[in-house]
Amino acid sequence: MLELDPEDAKIVTLAKAARLRAHAPHTGVAEGAAVRDVDGRTYAGATVENGDPGLTTSALRAAIAAAASSGARSFEAAAVVGGALVSAADLAVLREFGVGVPLLLADDDGRVHHSVTT
Repeated sequence: MLELDPEDAKIVTLAKAARLRAHAPHTGVAEGAAVRDVDGRTYAGATVENGDPGLTTSALRAAIAAAASSGARSFEAAAVVGGALVSAADLAVLREFGVGVPLLLADDDGRVHHSVTT
């Protein structure tokens, strides 16, 4: 488990809470995500599955969309709790808001096991 500063611990906690609101009736793979913008504001999102996998919204994309629709244009950090690996497409979306944004990956319980830089 990685040692986190309080602000990173906060987005992991937000992502863990968002995971509980995921809609994943097709795969059962529920994820929660949160991002922190450069002004310190945080946004969360959860997986929203569709019968057509191409229409499914990942938790990370949901959190990014919430932030972007609120005016955020640059991120300091992001976190994803639960689920599988983050897709290359999701990483590309995150990079649109800043190259080098640290992404914390945590298990279902919110224990961070990995950090990647986008």
